[in-house]
This record gives sequence, structure tokens and C-alpha cells, in this order.
Amino acid sequence: MPGDALAEAALARARAGDEEGFRELTEPHRRELHVHCYRILGSLQDAEDVVQETLLAAWRGLEAFEGRASVRAWLYRIATNRCLDAMRARSRRPREVQAMHEPPEPSRRAEPVWLEPYPDILLEDLPDRSPGPAARYEARESIELAFIVALQGLPPRQRAALVLRDVLGFRTAEVAEMLDTGDASVKGALQRARATLRARLPAPDRERAPRPNSPSERQLVGRFADAFSSGDVDELVSVLTDDAVLTMPPLPLEYQGHEAIADFLRYRVPLRGAPMHVVSTRANTQPALGCYLQDAHAAIARPFGLVVLTLEGDRVSAMTRFDHSVFPYFGLPRTLRIST
Repeated sequence: MPGDALAEAALARARAGDEEGFRELTEPHRRELHVHCYRILGSLQDAEDVVQETLLAAWRGLEAFEGRASVRAWLYRIATNRCLDAMRARSRRPREVQAMHEPPEPSRRAEPVWLEPYPDILLEDLPDRSPGPAARYEARESIELAFIVALQGLPPRQRAALVLRDVLGFRTAEVAEMLDTGDASVKGALQRARATLRARLPAPDRERAPRPNSPSERQLVGRFADAFSSGDVDELVSVLTDDAVLTMPPLPLEYQGHEAIADFLRYRVPLRGAPMHVVSTRANTQPALGCYLQDAHAAIARPFGLVVLTLEGDRVSAMTRFDHSVFPYFGLPRTLRIST
């Protein structure tokens, strides 16, 4: 049967209460819905929760689905509005940021950004969908950390409108229907969101990163990993761009430039001599290192944190450090056994 006929048959079965028919109807969209919710929320766990809520709402509301839009667009509408609900609930929830003990003075203090990295393994086997001519961002660009961080600084409805229009390529009228608003409101939100992102994203004329998993990328990441493992701050700084930035979401501290980053790295206890061990992985289409600190009393190393690297030409332009609580998402072990 052609694809449309299969979808119609699955829809008819689902409307008759067949859960397998509903699964056939919605499962092809589950992965991309998860990425969509992550873009808007910046959290893996929140994205998973919202996808579950979306599918439950779709199952319960199947009778109201009139078929004027595709099943995919209908699911995106539900998911987007569930994301907006989640952001409203999250804004009322007090969240404390644990401060460091007397860190070096940062180059800049910003608002806390509640953000988690996205494992590349979850990007595998995504449906190969062309976003269409309305999209302004390539698929890889729209999941990179710089883009996700910039999105988190937008008001919720601007964020949703920009992702639906400029990342996914839905038409303005479709976005307006999804957000229960008018075309003029969507166009205004897009204009403001685009201006904000232009100011916050790296300049388009900056050197491009090496191709993922290319020899040049592996060489650069290897140099960084060796310097980080050995605590060689001078060597580590030598692979950074002059305006490199170190951040640690959700801490509101930003260190920019060689001197500021070196001061911070020397402040961190693991770089004063305690051995560090790293495991390579990937997050947000970028190279990342799972970092483990060797136990002083046993032949194991314990989780320290995940560092995601942003590359520019043959240098590292950004280091983003996350808490080790994200390790399970990346399949990273709880401890490393160290051979003696």
C-alpha cells in the first residue's frame, strides 16, 4: 500500500481504539518530536516528559483530529503547546544554582541558563525530512550548543515561532494555527527573535569547524584531551582561539580569553595534580569528553563532568562544562577502572 493509504488505514484503526494502529501512526515522528522539544526546553528529561504528554494527548484527542493538517503537523502543534505549558510551570518553580567557593572573577556574569547537552546517538536514524525553503537553519546548525543557548534566551512564544518556522520550515499560516494566533503576531515574534539570535550567535564569517570525525577534528580534540588529562594549562590554552569562552550551565559565570580561562583552570582542584581521565563522546553534533577524576584510595576514576567543545578552524572556541549527572544519557560508565 502507498504511504498515504497506510497512514489512513492506521488512523482508522487508531480511531477504533487500536493502540497498535496509533503507534504506527505516531512512532515515525517520535524521534523528531523529542529533538523539537529539546530545542525549545533545553532539557533532555523535560523533552522526554513532554513527548510522552504529547502522545497521550494525541491518543485522547484522536476523535477531534479532522485531517485538515498532516498527522505530523498536528503532533507538532500539541508538542509545541505542551512545551509552552512546561515553560510556564518551570518559571514558577524555584531553582537554586549551587555557587562555587570563591572562584576567580569571571569576565561576565549572566542569567543562569538551564541546559543539558544532547547525545549524538539520539540523533541517529532521525527521519530524513527536508525542512523546506522557509527554513533558515541547517539541521546540524540548529542543534549545536550555541544555537540552543541562544534559543533559551528568547521569550517562550518567540522561541516556539522561530523553531517552527526557521528550523522546521512550517509556513507562517501553519505556525499561527499551531500557536492559536494570527499571521501578524507570528511575523512580529519572528522579527524580534531573529534580531536577538543575530546578536547572540557567532558571526557567519568565522572559520568553520572541521568535519565531524575527520582527521583534523580528531587531532585537535586529541591535543585538548591530552592537555586536559595532564593538567597542562599552558598547552590547553594554546589550542584555544583568542576569544574562546568557558561556561558551565547553569552557573552564571563566563570566562573569556586565554588569561581568564587559564586562571579558572588553575583554580580547579583536579588540575593541581590529581590525575584526570577522559572518554570521548559527542553532544549536539560536537566533540565532547566525559571526564573522570582518579580516586586517591582505589584503582578507579569517578565522574567529574562532561565538556563539550566548539571548534573553529584548528582551534577550540568554546568549552561548555556540564555536571556528570548527564553521563547516563551518553552511555558513560559510573566509574572507570584504572589499570595499575
